[in-house]
Formats: sequence, C-alpha cells, structure tokens
Amino acid sequence: MYTGKTQQPCCLCGREETDVRIDIPPRAVQLLENSGPIAWRDIEGDVSLHFCESDWETVRDLVLDAGMTPLPRCNAARADFVLREDFEALLNDVREEPDQAPLEREMLAEADRVVAEFDDADSLHSERALVEARIVQWAFEELGAQPTP
Repeated sequence: MYTGKTQQPCCLCGREETDVRIDIPPRAVQLLENSGPIAWRDIEGDVSLHFCESDWETVRDLVLDAGMTPLPRCNAARADFVLREDFEALLNDVREEPDQAPLEREMLAEADRVVAEFDDADSLHSERALVEARIVQWAFEELGAQPTP
C-alpha cells in the first residue's frame, strides 16, 4: 500500500495547499531554479508544476500581462516528475534513456493549437491552458530547441 505524499507543494513558495497544475516538457527543467543536478534527459514523461492560489495569480499576470515566463522563479526541487533511475531501482533493471521527442512534439503541437484557438469565440480552452501553452512555447524558444520530427 502506498502511503506517501500525494500533493505537491507550490513550486514558488512551497505552500502545501495548491490550486493549479501545469505541465512542461522535461527539457524545460533546465530553466527552473536549482535544476543543475537534475539529468533532464532521464525524466520519464512530463514535469508538473503546482501553484498555490496567490502565486497562480502572479504567474497568470506574468504570462498574460507582462509576457514573461515564470520558470526561472520555480524551484525544480518542488516540481513533480519521475526519473529513470527510480524505475531502475524499483525493477532492478537498467532501461534505455527515454525518447522524449514524441512527448515534446505533442506538447508543442497542443500549445500551438491552444494559443491559435484561444481568441476564437467557440474556444473551450481555459485561461490556465493558455498560460501553460505560452510557457511551453517560450521554453522551447528560450532553449533554442524544437522537437525532432
């Protein structure tokens, strides 16, 4: 039976009560504060960042009003992700380095779609989805990397 912690702290202030989660590609971990020792190429799947209510308002304003990414202010130690080594320790097996290209292509395509459709009157995208999409786009731009086809 798993009895571990099921909620992630706010990646900005560390508060335990969080209201909003966004997902970023593993490559974007490099842009987070305290990310130096993390081998982003060994991350399995996406990376989740959680925000408390007051910090989410700040993130929302930063992205939508100021056109800035909050990633350098987010603490990588408070991000939620799974490293390949965790699986290896659990299974007592060595796995190949994950191929993140499909996940990156999917995340960037979804981000582009959300941004393109957001102003459409029929759009069902939330403001949270738009903030996440812009952060994903900016992360790839800042890193100078596009997902491989």
